[in-house]
Amino acid sequence: MAKPQKIWLSPPHMGDNEQKYIQQAFEDNWIAPVGPSIIAFEKDLELYLGNRVHVAALNSGTAALHLGLIMLGIQPGDEVFCQSFTFSASANPILYAGAIPVFIDSEPESWSMCPDCLETALKTKAQKGKLPKAIIVVHLYGMPCKIKDIMYIAGKYGVPVLEDSAEALGSRYGGEYCGTFGDIGILSFNGNKIITTSGGGALITKRKEFKERAVHLATQAKKDKPYYEHDEIGYNYRMSNIAAAIGRGQMEVLDTYIAKRRKNHAAYADFFSATQQISVLEEYSLDCYSNFWLTTITVNPSEDSIVPENIRVKLSSENIESRPLWKPMHLQPVFKDAEYVGGDVAEKLFNTGLCLPSGSGLTDTEKERIFSTLREFLF
Repeated sequence: MAKPQKIWLSPPHMGDNEQKYIQQAFEDNWIAPVGPSIIAFEKDLELYLGNRVHVAALNSGTAALHLGLIMLGIQPGDEVFCQSFTFSASANPILYAGAIPVFIDSEPESWSMCPDCLETALKTKAQKGKLPKAIIVVHLYGMPCKIKDIMYIAGKYGVPVLEDSAEALGSRYGGEYCGTFGDIGILSFNGNKIITTSGGGALITKRKEFKERAVHLATQAKKDKPYYEHDEIGYNYRMSNIAAAIGRGQMEVLDTYIAKRRKNHAAYADFFSATQQISVLEEYSLDCYSNFWLTTITVNPSEDSIVPENIRVKLSSENIESRPLWKPMHLQPVFKDAEYVGGDVAEKLFNTGLCLPSGSGLTDTEKERIFSTLREFLF
């Protein structure tokens, strides 16, 4: 018997107008890493995020993080604090810059950087006269971190914040969009994100000169001259005009897709309310508004076989994709020698958590198939 069609964790979901913008780029022969769609996509993002921000469209969120560290003046040998419970792309650019990562534990409400652990680490470094040169904090799975607490603590010690909002476009804290609190913010438009440009990312800043320098560096640091002249080492990080054309169409459906993902989350929360063995990550404050990019759960300890890996295997047997939560950076072999501050919150989340299919194109029939599989296993 053939397997049913695959239900993916978070597949791309095209709207109605992406092909229109792509066709326009073809007709105008803007098949290049420059062109009007890039400028238009940046403007769409700036208007959406508000708060007088400037946006540079790049070819990945990782590139945005790397350029963000450069904007903040990170030099080889500098220390950079980074949330441990995150994807490796949050931490790898620290090494690109020749800097040294120090990983910080999470707190259990948002799953993101713990403000108390951050303050402990900053106080210790201040006593040694060696404060970090930046702090990378991440809004995980679309859930806003405790960003105002983090900004307050960072401000006390004069350390800039790089806000990784790769998973949190459209999420808000206190009515302001994630990615607009820090000295620099970043977004990702990878194929699994809430909107996509196939591959892509963006740097967000309130400082126009940061945007201009980011674009300069992203285009191989080429000066505006009739010949090729470069005043510093640059990178091939600019978003292509075709990718930006896709982004223009995706921006038109962003809020609709957020509403669909929030509806998915509500359906999961209702389903799991029938058991005490599963907890769903929920908005922890009235100030919090999550795009619920992914619905995530933790499995409460029990004596039976209900553990995350068994749930994942059961779903996989029905051709339904799920995924463990992020393995913390301080537990990754590549960062085995890095300093870590905190307890075991991040480690416990990794050991007990699972991401469930959450795409904005998820149908009612697919949801019922997921629930039927889970029901058979849990009840």
